[in-house]
Amino acid sequence: MKHPIAHFEIIGKDHDALVKFYSDIFEWDLQQMPGGAKYSTTADWQPGDPGIGGGVGESDDPDKRWVTFYAAVPDTDEYLKKIEAAGGKTVVPTTTIPEVVTYAVFEDPEGNRMGIVKDVPPS
Repeated sequence: MKHPIAHFEIIGKDHDALVKFYSDIFEWDLQQMPGGAKYSTTADWQPGDPGIGGGVGESDDPDKRWVTFYAAVPDTDEYLKKIEAAGGKTVVPTTTIPEVVTYAVFEDPEGNRMGIVKDVPPS
């Protein structure tokens, strides 16, 4: 697969309940990210491990919940242009969280949401 799925997110109305659920069921080591956001990541996953890492978070709107998968791409802006040219729509433009991630979210022509994340080559 040229641009594999590199990350997932599960967002709901109760961060703590979701963390407990996924930790209990799948034994994921979900650790709170620094800062004020209610968002935890799979702390025990490392590049090269089987599967992909991901996060569990809390929505700002309790009526909105979603699951998003992120494909790794070399340049998020370049891929957003391709997505829009093919009939998709940018939902979240390229956003960088310093020293963490660069990502964007789009809708395909059917309205399904998916994300892209800047693939950082191993050092």
